[in-house]
Amino acid sequence: MSKKQTLQELSEIIDTYCVDCLVKKHLREESGKRFAHSFCINQCTVGLKIKDVGKKLT
Repeated sequence: MSKKQTLQELSEIIDTYCVDCLVKKHLREESGKRFAHSFCINQCTVGLKIKDVGKKLT
């Protein structure tokens, strides 16, 4: 898979699942931006998928 295809896949995932994520919105309101971002990276299934796809870039 080329770098361009990988970036396109990442963009599609983010646009589909992350743009209007209600969980992230709620966590930002309740616990702050840093906690919400940490949750998205370490616990959210979509965030974990993004990490896996992103590893292809390195």
